Amino acid sequence: MENLREYFERTEGVGVLATADFGGKVDAALYERPNFIDNETLAFVMTDHLSHQDLGSNPHAAYLFMESGGHGQGTRLYLTKIKEEQDDAAIDRLLEQKQYEVPDTEEKPLFLVYFHIDRIRRLVEDGEQP
Repeated sequence: MENLREYFERTEGVGVLATADFGGKVDAALYERPNFIDNETLAFVMTDHLSHQDLGSNPHAAYLFMESGGHGQGTRLYLTKIKEEQDDAAIDRLLEQKQYEVPDTEEKPLFLVYFHIDRIRRLVEDGEQP
């Protein structure tokens, strides 16, 4: 696949982050496009909701991105959390740069959560039906 940073900068679509707690109970939530740190690392701005809480006991997650227009085009990123921080200035710069807002942040802290990209797959592999 081409450079992931460029792919996400030029491609319209919707993203979903899937997490699971220690016991395997799964959660899925709409998430913004990933913020690329380098070719192997990305970050998301997260509130302290279920997805973030799941990562406290199970560092593995998957990010599914479906391109606009359907036809099963997109990508799946398999991730492992490597660290997080609560640097408000860094989070504000990132949000301003990306021109998006994190909903429901009035009373909740924000976290910048970093992930290693373990595996990349197309949304629909050859032979699979969308």
